[in-house]
Amino acid sequence: MTTTAVSSCTYVAPDGTSSHNLSDEEVRSLVAAGKGVLWYRLTHDDDASRQVLSEVFGFHPLAIDDCFNNRVDTPKVDDYGGYLFIVAQSVQFSPTQSLQLNELDLFLGPNYVVSVQAKQEMPLVDKLYAEAAANPHIMGRGADFLLHTIIDVMVDQLLPAVEDMDEEIDRLEQLILENPERRYLAAVLRLKRETLLLRRSILPQRDIVNRLSRGEYPALIRDEALIFYRDIYDHVVRVESVLEGLRDIADGSLSSYLSAVNNRMNEVMKAMSVVAVIFLPLNLLASLYGTNLDYSPFGLTSSIGFFLLVGFMFFLACSMILYFRRRGWF
Repeated sequence: MTTTAVSSCTYVAPDGTSSHNLSDEEVRSLVAAGKGVLWYRLTHDDDASRQVLSEVFGFHPLAIDDCFNNRVDTPKVDDYGGYLFIVAQSVQFSPTQSLQLNELDLFLGPNYVVSVQAKQEMPLVDKLYAEAAANPHIMGRGADFLLHTIIDVMVDQLLPAVEDMDEEIDRLEQLILENPERRYLAAVLRLKRETLLLRRSILPQRDIVNRLSRGEYPALIRDEALIFYRDIYDHVVRVESVLEGLRDIADGSLSSYLSAVNNRMNEVMKAMSVVAVIFLPLNLLASLYGTNLDYSPFGLTSSIGFFLLVGFMFFLACSMILYFRRRGWF
């Protein structure tokens, strides 16, 4: 008994008619015919999905392994002659959760696009597929334009995520200036780490889109589609620019925290030093009169000696406080 992969597919014929959920034999014949546009989606890692990729489409085992391994692979594009294998990434970010990288594996052929999202859910890609299934015009311009639309949707998720990270760092920086608590330091360090992680994802993705936009694969991407890929490239470069500024802001927030902590420590040490300096001569006087010697001023039996000593100590302390205030030391 043959297992069935958890998949869905939509085919748009040259005359504009569409059909859905085709059998493996029908898909194989459509791919061999090279006409129309087919979008085949796989969303689970199982033997049936691997079988479809290897037997129905004839993809290379190394590309299939990249689709179903347990890690998020670095974005790349591999040319296997008759088709391209592309690893693309998008991101999800919220202030309460860590940055999440989402991987989508894509195969581009002359008349088909195969997408594999077996590692994470991608609501925007699911929404795009539903729109493409309902509106054949989205797929009617060819497989290269369909691939552009999919990658464009993923890249469009980058800028909102980076902007949210920017707003979160601005909020943390304001909180640090008001009250530099340790939990804010942990949040800034997390955002800085996620900024570096996102940058490591964007740089190879920029190179991928650049290769797709400069005509390296004329057999699969037509000249009229190149300008659309260049538009995606511009978006990625813009995100990269914002991300560079974001990293600088994160470093600035970290410096602000350290400066605020140091300033607060200096204020504490200054207050403690002032108190110590005020009580030092008072402690000296108390120590001298605590010797209990008969020849001490006013003697041990004087009735006003104690009050004179306390009054002089009070006068000395007030004089020192007034002097420090005038000097602006506290």
